[in-house]
Amino acid sequence: MNKLYQLESNPVADKNCLVQGKNYRISILTERLIRLEYSGQGIFEDRATQRVVNRDFPVPRFTITEKKDQIDIITGYLQISYDKKEFTCNGLNIRLSRQTFSNNSIWHYGDTGNNLKGTARTLDAANGPIDLEDGLLSRTGYSVLDDSSSMVLEDNGWVAPPNPGHKDIYFWGYGHDYRECLNDFFRLCGKTPLLPRYALGNWWSRYHAYTQEEYLALIERFQKENLPFSVAVLDMDWHYVELEEKYGSGWTGYTWNEELFPDHEGMLKELHEKGYHITLNVHPADGVRGHEAAYLPMAKELGVDYEKEVPISFDIASPEFLKAYFEYLHHPLEAEGVDFWWIDWQQGSTTKIPGLDPLWMLNHYHYLDNRRDNKRAMVFSRYAGIGSHRYPVGFSGDSIITWESLRFQPYFTATASNAGYGWWSHDIGGHMDGCRDDELITRWIQFGVFSPIMRLHSSNSHFTGKEPWNYGEEERLVISDFLRLRHKLLPYLYTMNVRFYRENQPLVQPMYYGNPEASEAYEVTNQYYFGNELIVHPITAKMNPVLKAGKVTAWLPEGIWFDIFTGLMYRGDRKINMYRTLKTIPVLARAGAIIPMAQEGEAVLGTANPDSLELCVFAGGDGEHMMYEDDGTSREFERGQIVKTRYRLLWSDKKHLTIYPAEGELSLIPQVRNYRIKIYGVTADDLELISVNGESISCNCSSDEKGGILTIELGDIDVRHEASVWFKADAGISPNQIEWRVFEVLNRAQIEYHIKEKIYGLVKNYRSLETFISSLDAIDTSKELKEMIQEIIVA
Repeated sequence: MNKLYQLESNPVADKNCLVQGKNYRISILTERLIRLEYSGQGIFEDRATQRVVNRDFPVPRFTITEKKDQIDIITGYLQISYDKKEFTCNGLNIRLSRQTFSNNSIWHYGDTGNNLKGTARTLDAANGPIDLEDGLLSRTGYSVLDDSSSMVLEDNGWVAPPNPGHKDIYFWGYGHDYRECLNDFFRLCGKTPLLPRYALGNWWSRYHAYTQEEYLALIERFQKENLPFSVAVLDMDWHYVELEEKYGSGWTGYTWNEELFPDHEGMLKELHEKGYHITLNVHPADGVRGHEAAYLPMAKELGVDYEKEVPISFDIASPEFLKAYFEYLHHPLEAEGVDFWWIDWQQGSTTKIPGLDPLWMLNHYHYLDNRRDNKRAMVFSRYAGIGSHRYPVGFSGDSIITWESLRFQPYFTATASNAGYGWWSHDIGGHMDGCRDDELITRWIQFGVFSPIMRLHSSNSHFTGKEPWNYGEEERLVISDFLRLRHKLLPYLYTMNVRFYRENQPLVQPMYYGNPEASEAYEVTNQYYFGNELIVHPITAKMNPVLKAGKVTAWLPEGIWFDIFTGLMYRGDRKINMYRTLKTIPVLARAGAIIPMAQEGEAVLGTANPDSLELCVFAGGDGEHMMYEDDGTSREFERGQIVKTRYRLLWSDKKHLTIYPAEGELSLIPQVRNYRIKIYGVTADDLELISVNGESISCNCSSDEKGGILTIELGDIDVRHEASVWFKADAGISPNQIEWRVFEVLNRAQIEYHIKEKIYGLVKNYRSLETFISSLDAIDTSKELKEMIQEIIVA
């Protein structure tokens, strides 16, 4: 096969890691990761598999005690006891040491433990929760990955069935060290690739038979309304779907519909010029029929009777078909301007090779094929099991337009990280069925902006399009602002993309990753870390119509946290009810966080490395952020073609913020950048000095006294220079301005005026928290209003 399809792998473990008998082999890959093999034939597997590509780990420390019918292996974390026979619950067990897990956990062969779950193949037609496959993490401290049935990868790039009767399992005994468990998972099963920068912007997708004129007019309107998008998704109507009866269904197709797209190459060129990348939907299951432009040369290549127009069957288990599949069906379309493929496979999990899933084959080879010409590859397809993280991005299927669907997606997205799967793309706003609810769509889009991939989608109904102007005025404004926010976040998102690739840290992580011993971290299932600086809790239920606000019950880890939208400061280490109007959802940054963003004008200009940056800085703690940039599309980053810009906030001593000179291949970024700095929790009175290259400068500074945010217009700075903002030694965190915040809540509330006056009077005459809470409890009004007031008072 083409060398392009040979996956890089190091599947052979160091011989010094092995403990082996006639029918068993135990590989001590790390002190906490153990491979257990049993073969009645004494044949063990040293090839890579669909799931596992690297077993060449450094040799860990371990000791062996062996008797005739017993072997004990002890590492710094585990004690393995095995009777040297075929694996049974009585003959094979592993005990976690107290260093690993204080609860004296022991695994017997066959146990699954209290698994925290992973993800699923699809959310097609799901209206709320579905069952998830097991992941790698467990509250009982261990998990098991059974690789016995995986296809093996031959040296030539093709697949082969596993050895019959061969048991091949991996034991993970990491206790609650979840992040280290994932780190070793990616070492074993391959890294998550670095996504192209454009993948992190907004995607426009709709199942609709667009004409070329209609599609370009839509793109033009997006530009006029300053609505940024970076990916143009064309669903199946790009190809012919109304066929002569002899050709069958139009579900599968590879030939542009020239009636709808008379100059598709010109259209693709124009989309590229406007900053879009293009993906086309394909349903490969029906093969290639006689009407296709590529049929004749492909049929000749494969020896199919083209004179009788015998259909070319889809046979992904054939190397010959696979070669022709790419050469005749995909490469010509890519040469015209298609960037990657939306593989919409829904036709089961069997091929002529028993155990071989066609979805995995499509994902694997499409991804490898897309790497041609130094290109940074991407594929858009459903999940095909553990190991699928190597083929981003994931398409979660056709979702139902209901609150139940939205309510499940944050948990589903975060939990997928437990299987190493970090780049889910959902049908944001829902695909089909349901009923119109402008609030639902708005909340869904807010979640989408703070999810891995932000892709709007809808069915071919006349009424489900996700264009912002389809909704009420309030919803339209909020949706538009959030679409712009997604592109403002690109510098942060891209850095988290690099962090995922380099450090094996998914963008979205459940709260228990950072707080494994806190029971509350497991209870807030829809709350998650969004990168290393933010916590997000989407609102997934309708607003209280009286308060005109939605509610979540959040949990904040220890420390100080700021809402990035409202500026409200919270003390952590507690649960708290949070209320938000339609304009925002709870997104919180820890004290010391630094978030680089593009300025407003940059956010609508595509996904290039921006000329103008806005640094959002959160006072009250030390912090550091390293922003990464590169060309965004090629694999030159593998050869060091990157730029790093370091930002550092010191608050514990000599309070100051520093923007360090950029390092690396500076030709990849603008040589001068305009900086705006927004510092949460301080005022202009806290400033002492602003300098560039050691020389004091004057800047326009303004304070939002209500929100507690200081804005500094630093101006144009040479990226080779250093800039600093110094604060006075006695600068502290500005207290929340509660009076105006409570006034806003009361003014909006649809309640009696005399109750508003009573509560507002309590705030204006505030003396102590205890007295205030007692007096508020005595007022005859709703529990929810009291909670909303208390959130502000006790934050």
